[in-house]
Amino acid sequence: MKPRRRMPDDGVRRNELIHAREVRVIGMDGEQLGIMSRNDAIAAARDEGCDLVEVSSNSEPPVCRIMDYGKFKYEQQKKRQDAKKRQAVVQVKEIKVRPKTDDHDYETKVRHVRRFLEDGDRCKVTVFFRGREIVHKDRGMDILDRFVKDLEDVARVDQEPRAEGRTLQMLLVPKK
Repeated sequence: MKPRRRMPDDGVRRNELIHAREVRVIGMDGEQLGIMSRNDAIAAARDEGCDLVEVSSNSEPPVCRIMDYGKFKYEQQKKRQDAKKRQAVVQVKEIKVRPKTDDHDYETKVRHVRRFLEDGDRCKVTVFFRGREIVHKDRGMDILDRFVKDLEDVARVDQEPRAEGRTLQMLLVPKK
């Protein structure tokens, strides 16, 4: 029994790993070379110093293209890297305050949030309650309203204040 050829790691069959006896061949410039046997197609690709790469295995016969596979993989990798560079990474920064936070500490937190928003990040403001402070949720809402008022020139509310357990949370995003 002949050993079975396995699929390559990148999932693309090329050259001797193509199973079909006959393949439809597309040349390097995109012109159709017609249907030929797999071995003839591999020989034609080698004559041009390239690989025979299976493009569509579902069609009958499978479609293969003559190309420089190493160069193709390199260009794909470069495209992925460029797309990753252009991708804007937006982070969610979090500021935590308590209902008893003093004015000076509050102003410091507002400056931090302002800096985060000016850098283009989103900011989650969390008021957390300890012990019996939870009875005074109105104080937490007052603090969040104060954040909105103090930052109205650079931020807008993306997620209204909501209570989760012992916290009140609100999400601010930069104004465009």
